[in-house]
Amino acid sequence: MPEKDRIHSLPDEILLHIIRFLQVQDVVTLQSVSKQFLRLCRDNPHWRGRCLDASALLERVLLFRRGSDWIDEDGIPLSRAAPANEHPLQHQSVIETLSLLAIRKRKREYARIAANWDPTFPGEQTNWYHEYIQRHGPVVTNWFERPQAPKGSTDLAIDVRGVALYRPYELENQLFAVSPLDDGSICIWDVKGSKAKKGSILSKSSPGLLWYAQGMHKSIERGIIECVSVDNQRHAAFFAVENNLVEVDLQSLSVVTTTPFEQVIMAMSAAHRAVPLTVGTLNGLYLHDYRVNHLPHGQPREIVDAFSLGSHDLYNILENWPPLPPYAALAQPGPQCIHHMSHPQHHDQLSDDIFVAGRFTSVLHYDRRMFPLIKGSLHSGGRLCSITSLPYPFSSIDSDLRRRLELTEEQVTRSKNSSGGRTLIACGEYNNKGSLEIYGLSPRLEDEGRVCFSYDSTTKNRQTASSSKLLSVVNHGNRIVFSDGQGYLKWMERDGFTEVRRHIIGKVEKDTHRSLFGTMPGSDDIARKLLSTRTEADNNIPNDDDILFWTGETLGLVSFSSKAGSFPEDFVENTKTPEEVAAEEEEQAYAMQMRLALERHADEARFVQNFGMPRR
Repeated sequence: MPEKDRIHSLPDEILLHIIRFLQVQDVVTLQSVSKQFLRLCRDNPHWRGRCLDASALLERVLLFRRGSDWIDEDGIPLSRAAPANEHPLQHQSVIETLSLLAIRKRKREYARIAANWDPTFPGEQTNWYHEYIQRHGPVVTNWFERPQAPKGSTDLAIDVRGVALYRPYELENQLFAVSPLDDGSICIWDVKGSKAKKGSILSKSSPGLLWYAQGMHKSIERGIIECVSVDNQRHAAFFAVENNLVEVDLQSLSVVTTTPFEQVIMAMSAAHRAVPLTVGTLNGLYLHDYRVNHLPHGQPREIVDAFSLGSHDLYNILENWPPLPPYAALAQPGPQCIHHMSHPQHHDQLSDDIFVAGRFTSVLHYDRRMFPLIKGSLHSGGRLCSITSLPYPFSSIDSDLRRRLELTEEQVTRSKNSSGGRTLIACGEYNNKGSLEIYGLSPRLEDEGRVCFSYDSTTKNRQTASSSKLLSVVNHGNRIVFSDGQGYLKWMERDGFTEVRRHIIGKVEKDTHRSLFGTMPGSDDIARKLLSTRTEADNNIPNDDDILFWTGETLGLVSFSSKAGSFPEDFVENTKTPEEVAAEEEEQAYAMQMRLALERHADEARFVQNFGMPRR
């Protein structure tokens, strides 16, 4: 029988057992051999085990595997299980019994450790091959193309003032980034590379589009910061410009409506076709139902002449008067983030729960059905600036015990199967340090039959999260990722304490030579807003869930690849001749040699000073 047929005739269990002893690079190479090895090398349980072995629990897992003896859950070595009467005839049988018992114990203990570590919940679909790449693969930063001002301007690059993701078709792997620019225009980038090069500009509106919509003719002082939201089904985007909410049709890049508010807009929720948009001004919240038919922008409204109180004109005016949007006043000003939580049973649907956080010390909870009455609050004590959620339960006690590997498999299963529970994740600062906070929301039934939430379970990581303020937090696979004021992106397990990995995004400018000040802390760009690029079409595509970030001036993408990162200069068409390119490279090489010579001279001067040579 040929060797090839002999290998392929082996059962999948034996082949998987052999693959376990290969290095990760060899397993990836083996995928190209045949369809059978492609299927085996992407086996989900196999990569789940590799994620566990390479996780932060590796030292503790190896502790249980090491040595001739085995320590059980109570800390008792298995050698003590030998009978007291060690008769020579029974010696061999005792050793065999202990060996078999140790193997069973090891397997059972390893399964218990894996159950404590496993971050997934029942019904959650996870591609562990995809997870391993994002947990332990190489990370690279790709910067997007920067929009340019017309020639003749002093500053050619135009700053980006916010970002939101646009998915025109749910079943297709197309994703675009929509942002307002500093000149009042709107720009759209290709995030997935489905229409053009990944990170390139697809379209850009005329300058001043958002300003002319509200009668302005120049840039405003506050600008457009973070208050951007997109409704994918209606192909509409919403931009907050001072106290005006501008709705723009993304297919034609034209203004649809402009809605003024009494105060400056500070925060805005994500737009969804099923619920109104929640708008946060300086001192209050509004439910803006943009789904109601509006008059097209620019269409003249009917003006009613003067009327007498006894005429029927007053009745007609009051009857046709548009109702004011629901309004909830805030006791303290400054909302910074508004989050619509999803339904626990239907993850693709939104519930009626609205959570608001900002410059006040509590997270406010509203119910859309009872708005503007407040439903409850979660005391934080910090200043929060970003909120996300998980449609799964959370218990701070169980999470702490699982982090220390102290729960049994039955206890872990019981903890994850709590019905109706959800998790709220927030980040911000507390006493000038980063604060990552996780709140478990468990349902309870009141006397009137209404379902309310219990806010008893809380975990706050204010020690190891970051020494600077946390700026944004999102869910990324089975992990939590947040950005801080030092330019880092940090991935954590869902317990909020176990760090998976970290990455510094660097600077948007391409360094042509080493810089002394460029390596100092705080010299890199920081990610003010994070967004996950996962789409519904990504389920069967490995390693297609990147992190889109906004620095306050430009956009970038954190990808998991061994390829070199891209810079905005890479999108500019190179019109230089080969002679000019060679001369430029020679000039850079000469500058590097001169820099090294000056550094060497400075080191020698400092060395000589230590021998008492007088300073000049």
